[in-house]
Amino acid sequence: MATKLETFLTEKKIDSRRVVAASHELEKLRIEDRAIKLAQQQARKKDEKREPGSPKPRSGKPVSEATLGKAIAGQAVSGPTKTRVLRAVNHILEQRKQSAVALADLFEAPKKA
Repeated sequence: MATKLETFLTEKKIDSRRVVAASHELEKLRIEDRAIKLAQQQARKKDEKREPGSPKPRSGKPVSEATLGKAIAGQAVSGPTKTRVLRAVNHILEQRKQSAVALADLFEAPKKA
């Protein structure tokens, strides 16, 4: 049985390698991200709290081929990983002038124990 992510990628004709490449481009740390992280680190040293509304840096952790393979196979992946996959897929759809999708369109809802 195919997962929602696998079905969606084949429907939209999106190659998994393209998702990995888009994720690497989106999540790459840039100069402004490093400046934000430095400011946060200096604020922690001074025991100051983070200002509300201050920007958040990118994670710097793109989706790998192995992780995307797990997600396509339907194995368990973390929440932040799902978000990174979603961000990469939406970036590709935006380039194709298609509408963005929600997380529920790509992944099954977690099962309650």
